[in-house]
Amino acid sequence: MPSSTSHDAARMPLGEHLRELRSRLMKAVGAILLVTIAAAFFYKELIGFLIDPLPGCAPGGLTGESDGERCGVISLNGLLSPFSLALKVAITTGVVAASPVWLYQLWAFVAPGLHRSEKKYTLVFLGAGVPLFLAGAAVAYGVLPTTAQVLISLTPDGATNLLPVDDFLNLATRMVLVFGLSFELPVLLVLLNFAGVLTARRMIGWWRAMFLGIAAFAALATPSTDPLSMVLLAVPICLLYLGACAVSWCNDRRRRRNRDSEPGAGLADTEASSLDLTPVPVGSAAGVSGDRP
Repeated sequence: MPSSTSHDAARMPLGEHLRELRSRLMKAVGAILLVTIAAAFFYKELIGFLIDPLPGCAPGGLTGESDGERCGVISLNGLLSPFSLALKVAITTGVVAASPVWLYQLWAFVAPGLHRSEKKYTLVFLGAGVPLFLAGAAVAYGVLPTTAQVLISLTPDGATNLLPVDDFLNLATRMVLVFGLSFELPVLLVLLNFAGVLTARRMIGWWRAMFLGIAAFAALATPSTDPLSMVLLAVPICLLYLGACAVSWCNDRRRRRNRDSEPGAGLADTEASSLDLTPVPVGSAAGVSGDRP
């Protein structure tokens, strides 16, 4: 049976849920803020790492070509550009590096709705969610050189492309966050399955719409026109979606076995157990002794 703490969390009023949500958000934002402050001291190294995929021309070269390939002149526009650039890089680093903390806060907010036997998977979810987010960010960084080269190859002949670093970092930041969060799709689906909101049968029934939606999302998330970038994003998400369906299917089978083996096992706190309504014969009525008035 679920513990009393699980009962209390399940019956928590709306105000308590909102206060807990606020507390979780404050902890997540605080962790991101601390990492952002630490990353601000190394913003030059971080900027150099992020703009490395950018096809910049050799120093002093304004021809628009480098080693036979199109290139651009890396530049900064405006007096405040270096400051805003450092701030963006630091915040992005904070979101990525603090992902274990805010993923845990997300899980801790949903976990009270689970059974005690299911809460033991907390470390499993965190152990899968953090690497998946970082893997998505790594895929985005790997796609950036191809994306940048394809986009800059569209520059007309005789023209030189100026590449503002802050514009490129906006693109890089968006791709890193979008790829990282999109790789969290299987964790979210499995989380909903363990919470009893979504069944594996329903997830599998959505496969056509999911594949179409993933392909459309990949086309929008990758700004380049080459199909390689879209495939590099769509194929891993599709495979992760199928993996989430498999895990949810195994979990549903486990729940069915528990319900079959023990009456009332696997029921939610607010779900009534089954009742035996089979009629039972009643014995004959006993006589009542006593004098008539």
